[in-house]
Amino acid sequence: MFDVNAIRSQFPILEEKVHGKPLVYLDNAATTQKPLSVIERIDTFYKKTNANIHRGAHHLANVSTEYFEDTRALTRAFVNARETTEIIFTSGTTDSINLVAQTWGRQNIGKGDEILLSMLEHHSNIVPWQLLAAEKGAIIKVIPIHENGTWQVDSLDTLISERTKLVAVNQVSNALGTINPIELLIAKAHAAGAKVLIDGAQSVTHMPIDVQALDCDFFCFSAHKLYGPTGVGVLYGKRELLEAMPPWRGGGEMIKSVSFEKTTYNELPHKFEAGTPHIAGVIGFGAALEFVQSLAWSDVDAHKKEILNHATSELLNIDGLRIFGNTATKAPVISFNVGNLHPFDIGTLLDQQGVAVRTGHHCTEPLWNYYQVPGTVRASFAIYNTQEEIQTFVTALKKAITLLS
Repeated sequence: MFDVNAIRSQFPILEEKVHGKPLVYLDNAATTQKPLSVIERIDTFYKKTNANIHRGAHHLANVSTEYFEDTRALTRAFVNARETTEIIFTSGTTDSINLVAQTWGRQNIGKGDEILLSMLEHHSNIVPWQLLAAEKGAIIKVIPIHENGTWQVDSLDTLISERTKLVAVNQVSNALGTINPIELLIAKAHAAGAKVLIDGAQSVTHMPIDVQALDCDFFCFSAHKLYGPTGVGVLYGKRELLEAMPPWRGGGEMIKSVSFEKTTYNELPHKFEAGTPHIAGVIGFGAALEFVQSLAWSDVDAHKKEILNHATSELLNIDGLRIFGNTATKAPVISFNVGNLHPFDIGTLLDQQGVAVRTGHHCTEPLWNYYQVPGTVRASFAIYNTQEEIQTFVTALKKAITLLS
């Protein structure tokens, strides 16, 4: 049985108070909190095994390297990649997307080629492709959405053509919680000869990932969205694509030999991991993966759905409140506005009552331009949120509305 109190006991920050009120943390789409096992793993690394990896001949270097590569193996299993060489550690989802744009993209996209995005994309999955398109003379196309925040799937047959070289979309919208039909999109893209990059920043914490079953070419995500440290990301890529891609950053570790006349590059995955990585963060991420894998996905999913449904029902009872993204199935994210009240004002008053939410455009300005609003209040839920916290949130929101009206 899923015991939310047992889960909460593993997250020290949930005992904190904000402005004298118990913390109700509902900003999980921005970053999740960290269990004690992650915090202790990082602390232990610095206390007992701190050393640079791969290049040392001494005991600490060997131990650190083992722990670092253990996390790579855990990550491979987590996304069901074929082999560990397909797992590249980066600084985050943004870094992973930029890596693909600056290597595979520069090598394979030319003038007149098309890159397909969607209206639901985070800026991190828009701007890198705009930079590439401007450099190469490529064309960006966008999958439109319906009012409820779902793709206009019928448009795919006209948007995807032999000129489409890359499709880059998120699996779950960070702003609306929409779960996108990426399996259908991947099949259509591959039928046209295009490659597919999936932004999995929001999906990895809410559903099992199987990159082989999806047959995506690239999959990107961040550790900090998955109860791990900030500054650590993952790029999964099919081996044959990664091997054909040129290095992006030059330096130590990504080389086999260097002379002033010629440099020979290292094998995968090291070719894309120049310099000293965030060793402690990667090792801490290993603990986060172990924590997540210790839970039953079905129990976690059921708990989050209960929280989402309860919050949605309570919010819809508030006069003038509008929820954006009304799909039958969605991730536990609610973006809303109340009448003409400014989202930032609502968020500030919620914070004074100990409730942490996100306000603004959530790095999805094109989406809110579609809805013709400057931004929203966003509440996003995780495994440690409770029904009682939802009631605290709703009560605090009603008080904020009263004060602002």
